[in-house]
Amino acid sequence: MKQFIDFIPLILFFIVYKLDPRAVEFANHSFMLGGIFSATAVLIGSSVLVYGAFFAVQRRLEKGQWLTLAACLVFGGMTLAFHSETFLKWKAPVVNWIFACAFLASHFIGDKPLIQRMMGHAISLPQPVWARLNQAWIIFFLIAGSANLFVAFTFQQWWVDFKVFGSLGMTLLFLVGQGIYLSRHLHDPAEQPQK
Repeated sequence: MKQFIDFIPLILFFIVYKLDPRAVEFANHSFMLGGIFSATAVLIGSSVLVYGAFFAVQRRLEKGQWLTLAACLVFGGMTLAFHSETFLKWKAPVVNWIFACAFLASHFIGDKPLIQRMMGHAISLPQPVWARLNQAWIIFFLIAGSANLFVAFTFQQWWVDFKVFGSLGMTLLFLVGQGIYLSRHLHDPAEQPQK
């Protein structure tokens, strides 16, 4: 559920982006609503609100959430400051590639792959399975980042649609595949042979 709440700012970004540009009056100020720049402002504001609420409830954010928030503030801020959507187009690839690097580094730093550190409290798997699962996440993040970059600069008219639906679809498909893979390695303790 928490992963889907992370998509709230992206969904709001999409909705505002798709609006026909118009001026909106609020508190004696006029704001432009619709298009990439107002959508970016909504993305930044909603990210701060969502992750601020997470922090208020949990008293902490996960490292991935900090990275996502920081990237949103930096790349979104540069998009607004320089009035160029190019910066925002680099956000998803950079975040995905940083995640890929973190998962890769965990093979060499520490005693467990990153995916095992994240999920090891919930499930028990043999070490080779954890290693393969971690490698799958590395590949997923590399592909997701590359796909975002390719679409952003090759099919600019579909970039926002892909950012929302393509990224979400890729993630869901990967999680289903991961679930199928894990189901082959998870066993009910009652079914384990007695020693």
